[in-house]
Amino acid sequence: MTISISSGFDSGNIRVLSVTDSAHGVRADLEIVTDHQSDFYQWFHFRLANAAGREVELRIVNCGSSAYPDGWKGYSARVSEDRENWFLADTDYADGVLTIRLMPDSNAVWIAYFAPYSMERHHDLIAWAASQPGVEHRELGLTLDGQPLDLLTIGDGPKKIWLYARQHPGETMAEWWMEGALERLCDEEDAVARLLRREATIYVVPNMNPDGSRRGHLRTNAAGVNLNREWHEPTMERSPEVKLVRDAMDASGVDFAMDVHGDEAIPAVFLAGFEGIPSLTEKQSRLYTHYRDTLAKRTPDFQTRLGYAVAGAGKANLSMSTNQVAERFGAVAMTLEMPFKDNDDLPDADYGWSPARSIQLAKDCLAVLAEMIAEV
Repeated sequence: MTISISSGFDSGNIRVLSVTDSAHGVRADLEIVTDHQSDFYQWFHFRLANAAGREVELRIVNCGSSAYPDGWKGYSARVSEDRENWFLADTDYADGVLTIRLMPDSNAVWIAYFAPYSMERHHDLIAWAASQPGVEHRELGLTLDGQPLDLLTIGDGPKKIWLYARQHPGETMAEWWMEGALERLCDEEDAVARLLRREATIYVVPNMNPDGSRRGHLRTNAAGVNLNREWHEPTMERSPEVKLVRDAMDASGVDFAMDVHGDEAIPAVFLAGFEGIPSLTEKQSRLYTHYRDTLAKRTPDFQTRLGYAVAGAGKANLSMSTNQVAERFGAVAMTLEMPFKDNDDLPDADYGWSPARSIQLAKDCLAVLAEMIAEV
């Protein structure tokens, strides 16, 4: 049987340069394709076929000039034969080449940068959540590729909470987080959910970038635009996803917002805040610190030592959602970052950072929010 490597499916991304099939095993040289109309690339997702029981070496040769080359050191690719369970693959990085070694048991095996979250699964999530009691679904509009941008509204309390994810489509852990958040919020027997639904109206956008997700992009939408640099002046022609969501925020108001992401290089879960916004208040700073420190106490999968540099006074980039939302609404806003690598403080040798841990983290994040909802 001829060895095959393909990526012509939802979120697929790889280019095959060469495949050598010999008595010693299978070796393939590959490269990641850039986002459309952009220089960004790091996300890969492809299928290897007809290699059961063979030693396979997959070399992604253009990693040295990817968007975040520092992200490859200490990183392990994910591999799955059932597309449900994604294990760490034997992976190393040297001289700009990421090498993945495996010996699959079946003739179809999938390899990805992180466990994928397909648009089909997204639609299943929307269909399930929209059918739960007390949940309202609304299509905010269409993307440049004509895909729907979905908003779920839960609860009827006075506080206005916004949760949104996957502005950067390759950061699939962000939508796994959303799945966990919706599971908890839709559980009518869950005390945290009942409290939040009574005290707040919660607006959930599980996927801010459907086009980039389906196209297999790392960071941009169908026009090659980084959505998290569009929040100061979004347009329907360039960044309709941000325009539609920000307009909905303007209509509702925002008291608390969390923008959910993944980070390529830092082996930890952390928060980024809005310290440099021009109109920063003592209350905003206090509540952000309270949330961050309480989350660190609640789960060992979160920490406060590692993270991004803090902007100086008045130096915040208002094109980024957390800064724009905090400045625009006086809200407590934050960016949650999860690793592509692992939480090095609490590593998992089989799965690394995983969908299951992303789901659980979401539930812990909501529990912290419930503890302080009256102060927001």
